[in-house]
Amino acid sequence: MKCPHCLENFHDEWERSVLGSDEYNTGWYALTTKCPSCLRMIISLKNGLRNGAIQSRIVEPKGVARSPLPSEVIDPYAQNYKEACNVLADSCKASAALSRRCLQLILRDRAGVKKQDLSKEIQEVIDSGKLPTYLAEAIDAVRNIGNFAAHPLKSTNTGEIIDVESGEAEWLLDVLEQLFDFYFVQPSILQKKKDALNEKLREAGKPEMK
Repeated sequence: MKCPHCLENFHDEWERSVLGSDEYNTGWYALTTKCPSCLRMIISLKNGLRNGAIQSRIVEPKGVARSPLPSEVIDPYAQNYKEACNVLADSCKASAALSRRCLQLILRDRAGVKKQDLSKEIQEVIDSGKLPTYLAEAIDAVRNIGNFAAHPLKSTNTGEIIDVESGEAEWLLDVLEQLFDFYFVQPSILQKKKDALNEKLREAGKPEMK
């Protein structure tokens, strides 16, 4: 399995503990295992219903981890993203609302779009031609996956906690990660390379890059 803490793959061996039963459940069980890479516990809770169905959910951690944010991503974007990740396991609706607000903030602050509703802001940044095709298509898919036409509040009131489509919350997090790389990480990498080159040019007595 893939560790939900550190995302490393490992061969899982679970220890099972019987917790008991009640009027509605034939039995409650706690399953535990430990990741050999990060040494953190993974705890799953299972229960059998009287109708024969079995329910299962991981209670530690609450959700599968995502890759750590690069240090170049600053607040408030980083904080909004982390909050959206933290609540995903408990509420896809809340996670999507936080991600939509973060997306809108990035488009306004970094892409320089006019303050409108999110759907129009997405269209403006796409029409600008300043994004690579893969990223423009990913942002455009936010409207399609989220079915903005049927849920206008997602566009006009981005922080509204309303129903989400299957995979919508996860897609928004994926898009934010791509935007972080484009607007924060890659410019930082290029700047460091430019600074290193200018240092060499100075040492050689040559004019620096502008």
